[in-house]
Amino acid sequence: MKRLHGRGIVPGIVIAPVVLADEKPLPEIDRTATPGDIAEEYRRLDEAAEQSRRQIAKLRHKLESLPETGREEIDALLQVYERMLGRSRLLRGARTRIATGAMTAETAVLTESEALAALAGPHPAMTEEEQETAARRVGEFHEIARRLLRNLTGLSFRAFGNLPEGGILAVEQLRPADVALIAPTRFAAVLSESGGATDHAAIMLRALNIPAVTAVTGLTNGVQDGDLLIVDGTTGIVTVHPDETALAEAQEAMAAEARARRDIGRLRRLPAKLVDGETVTLLANMELPAELPQIRQNGAQGIGLLRSEFLFEEAGALPDEEAQYTVYASIVAGMDDQPVTIRVLDWGSDKGVERLRDLGYDLPEGGGGALGLRGLRLLLAHPQILETQFAAILRASLEGNVSVMLPMVTSVTEIQNCRDIYERVARRLRRRGIKLPAALPPLGIMVETPAAAATADMLVRHADFLSIGTNDLTMYTLAVDRGTSFQSELYSALHPGVLRLIATTVTAALRARRPISICGEFAADPRAAALLIGLGVRTLSMTPSAIPVVKRAIRGLSFEDCDALQHQALLMSDPLALRALLETAAPSGGTATRSG
Repeated sequence: MKRLHGRGIVPGIVIAPVVLADEKPLPEIDRTATPGDIAEEYRRLDEAAEQSRRQIAKLRHKLESLPETGREEIDALLQVYERMLGRSRLLRGARTRIATGAMTAETAVLTESEALAALAGPHPAMTEEEQETAARRVGEFHEIARRLLRNLTGLSFRAFGNLPEGGILAVEQLRPADVALIAPTRFAAVLSESGGATDHAAIMLRALNIPAVTAVTGLTNGVQDGDLLIVDGTTGIVTVHPDETALAEAQEAMAAEARARRDIGRLRRLPAKLVDGETVTLLANMELPAELPQIRQNGAQGIGLLRSEFLFEEAGALPDEEAQYTVYASIVAGMDDQPVTIRVLDWGSDKGVERLRDLGYDLPEGGGGALGLRGLRLLLAHPQILETQFAAILRASLEGNVSVMLPMVTSVTEIQNCRDIYERVARRLRRRGIKLPAALPPLGIMVETPAAAATADMLVRHADFLSIGTNDLTMYTLAVDRGTSFQSELYSALHPGVLRLIATTVTAALRARRPISICGEFAADPRAAALLIGLGVRTLSMTPSAIPVVKRAIRGLSFEDCDALQHQALLMSDPLALRALLETAAPSGGTATRSG
């Protein structure tokens, strides 16, 4: 018996034989080769792109046999692939390299995809969520390049249809297109030697609810076809040739897991209610449309923060009103009249770097830093971008319950200028004959800076609602770059300075009778639930997977306990003592995430 270690992606314990599925590697691309005929290389590139589009269409057809949640997850990714195989920056750049760099189609695709992936990749200044999104974007470029290169070289793709059913699928690398070919009932679990916890393949496996472990060191050399395995999708441990003791322990764990699934299923249907009856609203933060199934599965009561940056890719033309409307409308309609708060574009710092350069800003490598022209300031400097986004959101609001949120607000004037644009766009749409709600969707703000928190009593008079973004608020308050690992211990929302700014903002909103929510990572920390409720917050928005854990913590709280905790916390001057207080006073509800 031996144990291999990887990264648990989808929880679940499985006992079954392993099934290996190899893939022929791409041939080495000769980067020194030059085209004999540029027109012929153009033709080859166009044919490979068209063949890739046909393959994506076939994958879409296969979605009909998948569960609804899996269909939605994979369909959203296929839409991204289709856009990248259209008039995208990748294909335009490859054609330019063929013409000006004397490259073959293969070399042009490989070189351009590598360049775009490098621009879109993670950066140390990014938050964890932003790094995950950037990593997924890099994966998209690599996947489309791989598909184009296999079609250019005539190399076939991997298939799973001829593999025996009921086994544990083991591969060296699992790509999103591979997951699209996996029927959830065909394999008991999935293992891969590479891959991350947040890439597209992992997201799709979670949507299909197949127990999975990635980054399994020594997988392809450590197992052979038919070997009996125990896979633990929670711990990431893969046991090869288990003995009788290991098998008995695994069977017992499988029974306990089945009981736990029944319990969590009941919890998803229950409200987030304090023991004395008051209800707290739990919403989800959404980074990509592909996360919609997870939001539903985890019992979110709506979307408290829809980050719209995914629409504004670093490559290709800016999305027009119609393109944005289509995406917003599908998300809003998919939430079945539950609230959806769409944050307008938040470029700046490390986000949208290439786009900002296209607009004429001279930015250093890695972005423009956390200060200066970003968020709402940038949009007001380029109102045409904001007007187009407002128009798309207003049209989509007919599909359900929509609110609009402005990022990085620091003054009353910014809100007033935005509201003028907002109402002007609405009048323009009505003149075009587009029906809009009689009362426009609420226009609210994010409180992410000490300036906004300190003047919340003034800002709230001009905003329909407030949402505290604790990630940036913590960074700006403590002067600690949240993306720098050696400063991670200093970066925490559990600091008296941050806590007092949150309390000031909440008090201002309650006095003005305006809705107030928390949408930063702090909201996902079950230890913080009692403190935030005690401060007066009744709406929390978080990553979807945190909702059941936070709900469990809330259901064990009383208002009296929450109120007493916030009074005690606001008197503290030492961050370490404040953290210790929450550790001992608040129920955990499960594994806590890092505060921030």
